[in-house]
Amino acid sequence: IVSLFQKLQLNNFRIMKKYLLIIALVFLTARVSAGDWTGFRGPHGNGVSDEVGLPVNLDIKKHIAWKVALPGKGLSSPLVVGDRVFVTVSGGTRQDRLQIICLSSIDGSVIWHRQFWAMGSTMCHSKTSIAAPTPVTDGVSLFAIFSSNDIFCLDLNGNLKWLRGLTVDYPNARNSLGMASSLVLANDVLVAQVENDSESFVVGLNKGSGSNLWKINRPKSANWTTATVNKSKFGKDQVFLQSGEGIHAVDPENGNMVWHYSDGASTIPSSVLKGNMLYVPSQGLTALELSKDGKTFKQKWRSGRLRPGTASPLAYRNHIYSLNNAGVLACADIESGKRLWQLRLDGPFGGSPIVAENHLYVFSEEGLAQVVDLTAPEGNISGKMDLGEMIQCSPAVANGAIYVRSNSSIWKIARKIRF
Repeated sequence: IVSLFQKLQLNNFRIMKKYLLIIALVFLTARVSAGDWTGFRGPHGNGVSDEVGLPVNLDIKKHIAWKVALPGKGLSSPLVVGDRVFVTVSGGTRQDRLQIICLSSIDGSVIWHRQFWAMGSTMCHSKTSIAAPTPVTDGVSLFAIFSSNDIFCLDLNGNLKWLRGLTVDYPNARNSLGMASSLVLANDVLVAQVENDSESFVVGLNKGSGSNLWKINRPKSANWTTATVNKSKFGKDQVFLQSGEGIHAVDPENGNMVWHYSDGASTIPSSVLKGNMLYVPSQGLTALELSKDGKTFKQKWRSGRLRPGTASPLAYRNHIYSLNNAGVLACADIESGKRLWQLRLDGPFGGSPIVAENHLYVFSEEGLAQVVDLTAPEGNISGKMDLGEMIQCSPAVANGAIYVRSNSSIWKIARKIRF
């Protein structure tokens, strides 16, 4: 009897240990997933992060966790999955060496480094780069597109799964200044926006093979915006394609148009979505209220005083923020569009700001990091830090740190842990 009782105790212990291990793994996975930065302007494409504890009163001696030299140019934002940071770079005298680098978020050491030859045009303006578009990841694969319209799919260990040279199939898809629209994922379809002055189109690709699921023609005009994904609670996403002709809402499964806002839109800053409201850089800034079924919209308000420059607008809590080309940050009521305050920052700005825990973070082209306290009645600059290199990317935020890159370096900015 004693022996039987001991066996039962041992079995119960093993079962309890097993369940505790499963719970711990689920909890850890949830935390890692919640901290990932998976695409342009984050997992929701809106520049808003749930991170807490980021440094506010920036100090270059206290808050630079590491700095790593990069082997080429780039405007793309870093991505972060777990303890790995991914960044794209274009190297060589003609920027035809397309590179994808994986770094440890802990110390910046290189985990793997892949290089490919460009198959498309590497012509671009001297201020930009062939590594201008930001990659996207589903947590299993990494999808990277370059201005040469070359797309690469790798697993997170750097193994190539497939590649696609879009200009092999569509040789006139280019413009003289360079491409910059980033990839997005919607309903497991990889959407590539290749809009230019000649052969202009958007394709929905099978993310497992890179083959076309659909292709739609687009306005023949240079366009550097990134599509916005409306993730449906009912399992069917929509993709909002922005151009000089306005916004086209399309079904990512077949490319069919659902609705069209035809009052024009910018071709540089992208729209931002919050709930059922889409804020479009159009005639200043225009708020579109989307119907519950996603089939229609109506204009709620428009403000010419909130016209964004290069940086995309940012919707956070009860306010909408817009940064113009003069370096003026405007804050408006999100329901009415009424401007509440404005604050001049040190610009110019090539990238877009992000926000976390009531603080807005933005990096100027001259490398100056600025933090704005959004709880102050008129906004207040609570921190500055000069990184000394030209920065045109939008920063990434993950696991208590900010990651930002220049043409030659990438930094991790965080509160240093003292042991």
